[in-house]
Amino acid sequence: VQLQASGGGLVQPGGSLRLSCAASGIIFRINEMGWYRQAPGKQRESVAAISSGGRTNYQDSAKGRFTISIDNAKNTVFLQMNSLEPEDTAVYYCNADITYYSGGAWSRDDCWGQGTLVTVSS
Repeated sequence: VQLQASGGGLVQPGGSLRLSCAASGIIFRINEMGWYRQAPGKQRESVAAISSGGRTNYQDSAKGRFTISIDNAKNTVFLQMNSLEPEDTAVYYCNADITYYSGGAWSRDDCWGQGTLVTVSS
Protein backbone atom coordinates (compact mmCIF):
# COMPACT_ATOMS: atom_id res chain seq x y z
CA VAL A 1 0.00 0.00 0.00
CA GLN A 2 1.21 3.49 -0.85
CA LEU A 3 -0.07 6.88 0.19
CA GLN A 4 0.60 9.77 -2.18
CA ALA A 5 0.11 13.24 -0.78
CA SER A 6 -0.06 16.47 -2.73
CA GLY A 7 -1.26 20.06 -2.51
CA GLY A 8 1.30 21.78 -0.32
CA GLY A 9 2.86 25.09 -1.20
CA LEU A 10 3.45 28.68 -0.23
CA VAL A 11 0.46 30.77 0.76
CA GLN A 12 -0.03 34.14 2.41
CA PRO A 13 -1.60 34.46 5.85
CA GLY A 14 -5.36 34.23 5.53
CA GLY A 15 -5.11 32.12 2.40
CA SER A 16 -6.26 28.60 1.66
CA LEU A 17 -4.79 25.30 0.51
CA ARG A 18 -6.28 21.91 -0.19
CA LEU A 19 -4.24 18.81 0.53
CA SER A 20 -5.00 15.43 -1.03
CA CYS A 21 -3.79 11.95 -0.21
CA ALA A 22 -4.60 8.89 -2.27
CA ALA A 23 -4.06 5.32 -1.13
CA SER A 24 -3.19 2.70 -3.72
CA GLY A 25 -2.77 -1.05 -3.62
CA ILE A 26 -5.05 -4.03 -3.03
CA ILE A 27 -7.19 -2.36 -0.38
CA PHE A 28 -10.01 -4.14 1.36
CA ARG A 29 -11.03 -1.33 3.66
CA ILE A 30 -9.77 2.02 4.84
CA ASN A 31 -10.71 2.20 8.48
CA GLU A 32 -9.55 5.74 9.10
CA MET A 33 -7.47 8.41 7.36
CA GLY A 34 -5.95 11.53 8.78
CA TRP A 35 -3.43 14.31 8.59
CA TYR A 36 -0.50 15.04 10.87
CA ARG A 37 2.00 17.84 10.75
CA GLN A 38 5.49 18.50 12.00
CA ALA A 39 6.86 22.01 12.33
CA PRO A 40 10.60 22.66 12.58
CA GLY A 41 11.87 21.73 16.02
CA LYS A 42 8.53 20.30 17.11
CA GLN A 43 7.02 16.87 17.45
CA ARG A 44 4.60 15.48 14.90
CA GLU A 45 1.01 16.20 15.90
CA SER A 46 -2.40 15.12 14.72
CA VAL A 47 -4.37 17.72 12.79
CA ALA A 48 -7.55 15.93 11.75
CA ALA A 49 -8.88 12.44 11.18
CA ILE A 50 -11.92 10.88 9.52
CA SER A 51 -13.36 7.38 9.61
CA SER A 52 -14.74 5.63 6.56
CA GLY A 53 -18.16 6.37 8.00
CA GLY A 54 -17.45 10.10 8.06
CA ARG A 55 -16.86 10.65 11.75
CA THR A 56 -14.31 13.46 12.15
CA ASN A 57 -11.92 14.63 14.81
CA TYR A 58 -9.91 17.86 14.81
CA GLN A 59 -7.08 19.35 16.78
CA ASP A 60 -8.32 22.44 18.61
CA SER A 61 -6.29 24.84 16.45
CA ALA A 62 -7.83 23.35 13.30
CA LYS A 63 -11.46 23.56 14.38
CA GLY A 64 -13.42 26.08 12.34
CA ARG A 65 -10.61 26.55 9.82
CA PHE A 66 -9.81 23.09 8.45
CA THR A 67 -12.19 20.54 6.98
CA ILE A 68 -11.29 16.90 6.42
CA SER A 69 -13.25 14.79 3.97
CA ILE A 70 -12.93 11.37 2.38
CA ASP A 71 -13.81 9.87 -0.98
CA ASN A 72 -14.18 6.20 -0.15
CA ALA A 73 -14.57 5.21 -3.80
CA LYS A 74 -11.18 6.74 -4.62
CA ASN A 75 -9.47 5.91 -1.31
CA THR A 76 -8.59 9.58 -1.02
CA VAL A 77 -8.64 11.98 1.89
CA PHE A 78 -8.68 15.75 1.59
CA LEU A 79 -7.81 18.54 3.98
CA GLN A 80 -9.26 21.94 3.11
CA MET A 81 -7.31 24.55 5.05
CA ASN A 82 -8.71 28.07 5.27
CA SER A 83 -7.61 31.16 7.19
CA LEU A 84 -4.07 29.84 7.29
CA GLU A 85 -1.68 31.31 9.83
CA PRO A 86 2.12 31.32 9.97
CA GLU A 87 1.81 28.85 12.85
CA ASP A 88 0.35 26.33 10.38
CA THR A 89 3.70 26.14 8.59
CA ALA A 90 4.84 22.53 8.71
CA VAL A 91 5.35 19.36 6.75
CA TYR A 92 1.96 17.67 6.53
CA TYR A 93 1.77 13.88 6.46
CA CYS A 94 -1.21 11.72 5.65
CA ASN A 95 -1.87 8.59 7.64
CA ALA A 96 -4.21 5.69 7.07
CA ASP A 97 -5.39 2.67 9.01
CA ILE A 98 -5.86 0.21 6.15
CA THR A 99 -6.80 -3.42 5.70
CA TYR A 100 -5.03 -4.63 2.57
CA TYR A 101 -3.76 -7.69 0.73
CA SER A 102 -0.03 -8.28 0.36
CA GLY A 103 2.28 -11.25 0.22
CA GLY A 104 -0.56 -13.73 0.10
CA ALA A 105 -2.32 -12.52 3.20
CA TRP A 106 -4.65 -9.86 4.48
CA SER A 107 -3.10 -7.38 6.85
CA ARG A 108 -4.13 -4.30 8.78
CA ASP A 109 -1.53 -1.61 9.18
CA ASP A 110 -0.91 2.03 9.97
CA CYS A 111 0.51 3.58 6.79
CA TRP A 112 2.21 6.90 6.18
CA GLY A 113 2.58 9.00 3.08
CA GLN A 114 5.47 11.24 2.20
CA GLY A 115 5.20 14.73 3.60
CA THR A 116 4.04 17.80 1.74
CA LEU A 117 5.35 21.18 2.84
CA VAL A 118 2.94 23.97 3.71
CA THR A 119 4.49 27.39 4.19
CA VAL A 120 2.36 30.30 5.36
CA SER A 121 4.25 33.54 4.95
CA SER A 122 3.87 37.02 3.55
